Amino acid sequence: MILSGVSAVAQTGRGTIRGTVTTADSKPAAFVTILIKGTNRGSLTDETGQFTIKNVPTGPQSLLIFLIGYQPEEHTLQVQAGEIVAANVQLAETAQQLDEIVVSGLATNRFAQKETDYIARMPLKNLENPQVYTVIPKELLKEQVAVSINNALSNATGAAPVTYPAGGFGITSRGFSTGINARNGLETAASRSSVDIGNVERIEVIKGPSGTLFGSSISSFGGVVNLVTKKPFETAQTEVGYTFGSYGLNRFTVDVNTPVNAEKTALFRINAAVNRQNSFLNYGYNNTLLIAPSFSYKVSDRLTVLADAEYLGVNQTRSTYTRVTAASGIDNPAAIPLDYRKSLYLDDANAITTASKFFLQANYKLSSSWTSSTLFSFVSENAKQSYQYYPTWISPTSVARNILIYGPIYNNYTNLQQNFTGTLTTGPIDHKILLGVNYRFYNGEFNYASSGSRFVDTVNVTKTFTALNKAKIDQFMLTYGSVIPFGVSDQSTYSVYGSDVLTFSDRLSAMLSLRLDRYDYKGVSGTDAYGQTSLAPKLGLVYQLVKDQVSIFGNYMSGFQNSAPVNQPDGSLLVLRPIYANQSEGGIKAEAFGRKLNLSLSYYYIAIKNATRTDAKSFTYQDGEQVSKGFEVELIANPVRGLNLVLGYAYNDNRIVKASDASISGNKAANAPTNVFNGWLSYKFQGKVLKGLGLGFGGNYVDKNFLTTANTYYLPAYTALNGTLFYEQPRWRFGLKLNNLGDQCYWDLYGSPQAPRNLAANLTVRF
Repeated sequence: MILSGVSAVAQTGRGTIRGTVTTADSKPAAFVTILIKGTNRGSLTDETGQFTIKNVPTGPQSLLIFLIGYQPEEHTLQVQAGEIVAANVQLAETAQQLDEIVVSGLATNRFAQKETDYIARMPLKNLENPQVYTVIPKELLKEQVAVSINNALSNATGAAPVTYPAGGFGITSRGFSTGINARNGLETAASRSSVDIGNVERIEVIKGPSGTLFGSSISSFGGVVNLVTKKPFETAQTEVGYTFGSYGLNRFTVDVNTPVNAEKTALFRINAAVNRQNSFLNYGYNNTLLIAPSFSYKVSDRLTVLADAEYLGVNQTRSTYTRVTAASGIDNPAAIPLDYRKSLYLDDANAITTASKFFLQANYKLSSSWTSSTLFSFVSENAKQSYQYYPTWISPTSVARNILIYGPIYNNYTNLQQNFTGTLTTGPIDHKILLGVNYRFYNGEFNYASSGSRFVDTVNVTKTFTALNKAKIDQFMLTYGSVIPFGVSDQSTYSVYGSDVLTFSDRLSAMLSLRLDRYDYKGVSGTDAYGQTSLAPKLGLVYQLVKDQVSIFGNYMSGFQNSAPVNQPDGSLLVLRPIYANQSEGGIKAEAFGRKLNLSLSYYYIAIKNATRTDAKSFTYQDGEQVSKGFEVELIANPVRGLNLVLGYAYNDNRIVKASDASISGNKAANAPTNVFNGWLSYKFQGKVLKGLGLGFGGNYVDKNFLTTANTYYLPAYTALNGTLFYEQPRWRFGLKLNNLGDQCYWDLYGSPQAPRNLAANLTVRF
């Protein structure tokens, strides 16, 4: 099909317009709206001023360049069939005048930035994509004075953030835990080393099983969280920020971008962040250091190379994972008779981790229609030590304090990926094609110290007690515990995948995708090597009810998880089959009223086969079936000038429908709240007197949910409301944020208490 279609590509009746918009002083004009006169086709320039409009009718066309507050500029050009037409436009306005336009807040629906090359691994517009996703742009994060990944992810529809005892972050999505496992579409690691948003341009949250294009190491059955990092651009610019606030918050960020040569073919950018903050508890802290350089080089008109690295050092105290016994009578954390701000552990029992990441990408234009992308990544996550807290309540007032010590641990992930993307035509059908291969190699080392079933001590919290310190913990471990190496096998995964988006007309299209994975487990002492082969399809159909404004869609997607063999307590070995999740989904998307309204509404049904579970005697069984179903609504709107609205609501019912343990059949799945709501409303004043001043208000509601499938211990529902006041000028910005306005005591999905009312203030200067 490819060979026959290449010769036909030049016969298509459409072409492509590609160009750059610059200001009067020759600087990139970012986020400028460009439309083809008389049509609904258009684009938005990126931060480098570049834009691309595909499938443009042949013949003379007029480009309309829109700047808020100005009459549109019109530029005429000739489009040839199968050709790329260059359209380089210089505005009459300077960069400072353009900054004033952007700062004024009049840009249409500036939080609805859904153009992305990562989600489908090819350029595909939101209305053409049969999959639902949320994009959280840096503009929203800046307005909310977000300083942590949990703050940022609270803006994703259906997402309830969680901090894991091992140090990682994640969310619940469609009833499943979803880690932060993707960075610019490639595998990353954040299970033990945390995440800093200092190098994040935007966050993409892709919904549903996405193993077809991303694989099992990146995706969960709930979806994928992909961090898109900041890239170099052609204008020299420096941005410095300082944030201070409650509990000793001090955060310093710097973003320096500069061309390296006069031709601006070599570009360099570096982002750095230093974060210091104490816990709201009487003991605890979080100190991090981020350094993230990136370099791009345009070797020729065909070849561009991008290299970037990231170092993150973390010194912090871990969150507490609370356990209860039946004798305690405690069924939720609000019933624990311990002051909300009091810690059972001293903060010298800390965690020290680092993450080093290197990424290399080479894009080569094979022709006007085909591009080759070669990608390499190496991610190393290391935990020098990690003291993790696991107290167990054994009576209504007594708690047995236990702790596990992990480290040294290292996890290394190497990925080599090759993608080919392009377009061709076969008869009346246009094709957007992705062909890719991926090789993944993992190796690591794992050590930990455990006292088994012994507890360090037991305290009655109604009486005076002292926090457990590192010296006492270490002495206890010398007597009862020791560092134990845990066997970690080398693992390799070989993947082949492809996707074809078939356009039957200007309204009807279909997506056909397939992935084949071969997983090889090398084995450790007492465990033989073995392999698994998984096949994951993805099918989608889109019909545009109103061209480029409203579409209905349906999809069938597959996700999978390869699982290593399990050593049972009786010495036997259980070889697990791949676990599959299949999703059926349908809904509607809209980008209407001049893109002032962005809406998605969908219903999904996810069925899981071969689910695993562990019983009270630590035996593992693969006998489960699980069903997660529900619907999601996301609305991003700019109803009047200066007013922006982001709303999300998700309903989910995730249940164990079959298990050999009859006591859990029909139970709710763990960490799967039924109702989740997020909202943000902001307004920038339009008058000359108050120009640059703005207000924002919003928050999150997360329903009651269970910590385990036994459904005996639950986490109460919570509502966290936040407000912000900000003032923006072209070269500086000040923002003031008040979090948890209601001063509510609440816990995340792993039972970790969250901060009471707190304040953060930020000053950012650009030059």
